[in-house]
Amino acid sequence: MSSSTNLALFVSVFLACAVEAVEAVTIVLAAGTARDWKSAFRGVAAGLLTLAIIIGIAGPAISRLPISSLRILVGGLLLVFGLQWLRKAIMRSSGYKSLHDEDKIFRDEVAAARAAGKVSRIGIDDWYAFTLSYKGVLLEGLEVAFIVLTFGTIQHQVGLASIAAISAVVIVAIAGFALAKPLSRVPENAMKFSVGILLTSFGIFWGAEGSGAKWPGDNWAVLGLIAFVSVLSLALVIYLKAKRARQKNEALAEMSEFAQEVILEPQTGGFINGAKAFIDFWYDFIIGDDWTIAAGIVIAFFGTEWLAGSTGQSWYLLPIATALLISNSLLKATKN
Repeated sequence: MSSSTNLALFVSVFLACAVEAVEAVTIVLAAGTARDWKSAFRGVAAGLLTLAIIIGIAGPAISRLPISSLRILVGGLLLVFGLQWLRKAIMRSSGYKSLHDEDKIFRDEVAAARAAGKVSRIGIDDWYAFTLSYKGVLLEGLEVAFIVLTFGTIQHQVGLASIAAISAVVIVAIAGFALAKPLSRVPENAMKFSVGILLTSFGIFWGAEGSGAKWPGDNWAVLGLIAFVSVLSLALVIYLKAKRARQKNEALAEMSEFAQEVILEPQTGGFINGAKAFIDFWYDFIIGDDWTIAAGIVIAFFGTEWLAGSTGQSWYLLPIATALLISNSLLKATKN
């Protein structure tokens, strides 16, 4: 693996993990500030222990997969995952979604925490603070673990990916707790935009390789894919901004307003609510807001494999399919 792709891998993992760390630190700060720091830190410890167990089981299992299967699996997951980030970042940049506001999230979490009753369970003084921190660390940490395992295993750079992840988490945690406030000045949408581009590019690269495609320029093709996805994303932002401006003018003429986003507050119900939230998390994690993207990527993988066997040239299919899928998804999402 060349030094340029090593750098791209490090930057991808660092930025992705930094975004997740900002969200986790915001939740833990809210739990500790509004409730009980001791219980919140116990929730953090329990979340980290759960993550360690998951990584200990999933890591060896992933590494035992044949390299072609590993590339398809990791490439597909990264592509779907990256396109979710990219889709949301493009909609935020073009005005169709509100920008992520850590200050508001922090205030909402604190208000919800203060309103909840205090319950002690199994030696934990404040069960709400414990569970809020635990869920925040576990759910955000799962995404960090996924990124580290996929990037590190497929390129035999688990050490490099782990260093990037640990660096990001430590820097964000120190900054967050030193300031005792959410990292609201972190340009999170810009970071998500960059991460979405990088994850999508690596997903295309590895997914196509796993399907039998041979890239022109070998590993250097990753840089070409990053440029391709960047240009595509910026073009979509420019187009959607113009579309948004037209729609706003029409809305003003009709004196109507359209709500763009619904913010869901965390649920603190029983087992059924917890199970539903867990299922919803994994659906959102793997499928995202638009199932047609995931379905289209699977079809594109089969098409790439078929072309590789019949013509020997199939590397171009997945980038084209990705461009069509995200463009179609955004056009559907921004309809009047």
